[in-house]
Amino acid sequence: MNSISIRKIQQNDNLAIARVIRAVFEHEGYPLTGTAYADPQLDFLFETYQAPQSAYFVIEVEGTICGGCGVAPLENGADDTCELQKMYVLPDYRGRGFGNQIIQLCLEAAKAFGFQKCYLETLPEMKAAQQVYQKMGFDYLCAPLGNTGHTSCPVWMLKSLA
Repeated sequence: MNSISIRKIQQNDNLAIARVIRAVFEHEGYPLTGTAYADPQLDFLFETYQAPQSAYFVIEVEGTICGGCGVAPLENGADDTCELQKMYVLPDYRGRGFGNQIIQLCLEAAKAFGFQKCYLETLPEMKAAQQVYQKMGFDYLCAPLGNTGHTSCPVWMLKSLA
């Protein structure tokens, strides 16, 4: 049986999770600008998610970080709305339910932080991810919320946490 852990990010995970996120973008041919790939905090996710009402989780299989997802207040958004952020799993680890598990952890954290809604932005090409989000109760929006700087992510979704 594989040793699998989904846990809060630690400082020594920074390099590994940044590599995972960049590898997903490069493997899939996703845009590198206007996305999480270009975020200045990508190499410092542990430090970034030490902010209030923020949490980031990593997926570790047999000692290898293979994915992650976080939640934090929506930048320039309503106080009751958080954002699901940087949800990426390496291709070889998809289809095992890790995405559902880590998103659920993020949603539970968001509720514990007192958020009423959870927003996300994604790429049109990320069809499988969108299906997961829909199954978890996210609905499509016609316009973005807040101001995340992810100009290459024109798919917006929102879930009520009530």
